[in-house]
Amino acid sequence: MEYHQPVLATEAIEALNIVPQGIYVDATFGGGGHSALILKQLGENGKLLGFDQDEAARQNIPADERFIFVQQNFRYLKRFLRLHGIREVHGILADLGVSSHQLDIAERGFSYRFQADLDMRMNQQGERNAADVLNTYSEQQLQQLFSDYGQVRNAKTLAQEIVKARNTRPFKRIEDLMLCLDPLIRGQRLRYLSQVFQALRMEVNEEVAVLEEFLNQALEVLRPGGRLVIIAYHSVEDRIAKNFLKWGNSKGEPQKDDYGHIERPFQLITKKPIEPSEAEVKSNSRARSAKMRVGEKY
Repeated sequence: MEYHQPVLATEAIEALNIVPQGIYVDATFGGGGHSALILKQLGENGKLLGFDQDEAARQNIPADERFIFVQQNFRYLKRFLRLHGIREVHGILADLGVSSHQLDIAERGFSYRFQADLDMRMNQQGERNAADVLNTYSEQQLQQLFSDYGQVRNAKTLAQEIVKARNTRPFKRIEDLMLCLDPLIRGQRLRYLSQVFQALRMEVNEEVAVLEEFLNQALEVLRPGGRLVIIAYHSVEDRIAKNFLKWGNSKGEPQKDDYGHIERPFQLITKKPIEPSEAEVKSNSRARSAKMRVGEKY
């Protein structure tokens, strides 16, 4: 089963500044591309933990005693490190967003390309799917999520039409949503659909809340001198990563100690985000919007 090529692979591994006997976390294991490269850099006593809540990722587990697979959302980073007797790590990598593999399986409901149920759950055990969001959220809630997470230009009109449509027939399948969307599309069709589906996916999987929880725990478990590497594909997630690495919180608010000095948790290794080369984007379209930020814990 095809998974995406790891994005910014060389740059991400270099950014981790790997210590051969260190302990590392790949918070978004997926196809295992980044993990394979980390394992190449580790010595025989090194250790790598790969987190992924998707059952399908199990098929990519490497036959390597140094690797531990944790089938959990990375929002539980600290809990499962402790479960494995680990208090601190040397580096953490998180490649955010949805995998090509998930997009390409029709029944997962992530893509407008297929006829399937409106699902979009990264964790198949999750209680709420995309149909639930469309059928139960208020008009105001829908407008906000399409505006904030999708940057959909006519978010208000879209929210109104969804509420009107569901009163006649509740949303169940992707085709139901497409019928509602087609007359409302503004600008480039595929871009508009991508924005709507992205917004729904981010809401279903609580991606912003999950990222904030993960970052707070990452700061706790990183040892001094440890590196945090975040690859984001969405302006909201990139802004959260940028603020956190600079100030230690997602809001971008400077924190001061008792003497009024500003406390910075990380030394910024990247003043500006690292973006993929033209050659990488050409060979891997998923890399197009990627931005990588790196911090080293003080």
